[in-house]
Amino acid sequence: MYKFIFASILSILFSISLPAQQYFTRDALVKFDATAPSSPEEIKAVNKSGTAVLDITTGDMAWKVLIKNFLFEKSLMQEHFNENYMESGKFPNATFSGKIVNLSDVNFKKDGEYKVRAKGVLEMHGVKKDVEFPGTIKVSGNTLQVKTNFSVACADYGIKIPGTVSDKVGKEVKISIDAPLAPKK
Repeated sequence: MYKFIFASILSILFSISLPAQQYFTRDALVKFDATAPSSPEEIKAVNKSGTAVLDITTGDMAWKVLIKNFLFEKSLMQEHFNENYMESGKFPNATFSGKIVNLSDVNFKKDGEYKVRAKGVLEMHGVKKDVEFPGTIKVSGNTLQVKTNFSVACADYGIKIPGTVSDKVGKEVKISIDAPLAPKK
């Protein structure tokens, strides 16, 4: 239901631009690793339903990830993640709104892999922060593959790690995104 509502909102917001210039996905793979360097136990999760839209004429992009869709190997970790750390009932989404700052480096008419930098606002756990991170866009015919890896500090987003597990949960979380985008219809 949330995906439908979000897709509807994105459709309305971006209906002003030329549809052929916008690329979209509901299948972005978002992974995170919050394992502390000295911890024997891995704290990792995967979300296979991130949503993104990219306008290739302006470089504007919007991303949204439903926090409850992160899946852990251990159900207790997932429960603690949603209830104690991310408070997903109160803060259900993580979003990024920004743009590719070196858009002219990407030839969307020529197959290849291009290095890009994205700059914008990442909102997570109710906190908005200006961010900039590297990524790649692979052009293959009329599809795009967008990838990035970056880290965020839990403290920057008001995510508190209790002392009892501070040796297991990292102060920084490594995030990777792999998103196939196709022309928006």
